[in-house]
Amino acid sequence: MADLEYTVSGHVGTIRLNRPERKNAFTLDMVDQWAEALRSAEDDPDVRVVVLTGTGDAFCAGVDLDAFADRERTPLAEKELLTKRVHRVAYAAEALSKPYLAAVNGVAVGAGMDMALMADIRFAAASARFSEGYIRVGLVPGDGGCFYLPRVVGTAAALRLLWTGEFVGADEALALGLVSQVCPDEELDKRISEFAATLAERPPVAVQLIKRAVRFGERHDLRTALDLISSHQAVATSTADSREAMAAFKERRRATYQGR
Repeated sequence: MADLEYTVSGHVGTIRLNRPERKNAFTLDMVDQWAEALRSAEDDPDVRVVVLTGTGDAFCAGVDLDAFADRERTPLAEKELLTKRVHRVAYAAEALSKPYLAAVNGVAVGAGMDMALMADIRFAAASARFSEGYIRVGLVPGDGGCFYLPRVVGTAAALRLLWTGEFVGADEALALGLVSQVCPDEELDKRISEFAATLAERPPVAVQLIKRAVRFGERHDLRTALDLISSHQAVATSTADSREAMAAFKERRRATYQGR
């Protein structure tokens, strides 16, 4: 069994962290495979949604410290380890124009929590717990926590979690907006699969344009965002999928989309 598995079925690409004996803590090889899976999903027209999850009772315990133990520890080496290897996942996630969902099936700690934050939407099992635990070992979040978390839960709540490293259970995570839905543990896979299938049935081009517009709007002013959306709308209305959607609506039938 591979430490990280990437499979495609029914227009959904699934990235599964598969080291349950290590709480799915990741190695550098896993980082490389993770980034490559995201790039593959972006380039594959058959993939319309990507789901990230873990095997066993943990989502991801962050970096496998044992796997990194023998590395060079100079400041430059530390920086290059992050920027040239670990951060590849963040860059690939940012470049992914398709919905990226995280099914947090258990504990998500440190870089594991940061990896979950890279997703567009997070579902959590009732047993899931989150912690930006870097502060407990005298470190700062190395995989984007200081960037993602305030954008998800707001500055004050983010600083509390970043400064304390405290654990947040699934219900509090839902109240904070950290996750969108909490499911019984045994239903998480079913719920995330159903949601992914729903998104995969939507017009793919329109779905991707919406994501791009939302992300663009987070960083730009209203006039610039509206200028972009006028261009997106022009593209959307020119697609065969848009014509199919309009026809299906008028004919009161289910539309079938080809992604063009």
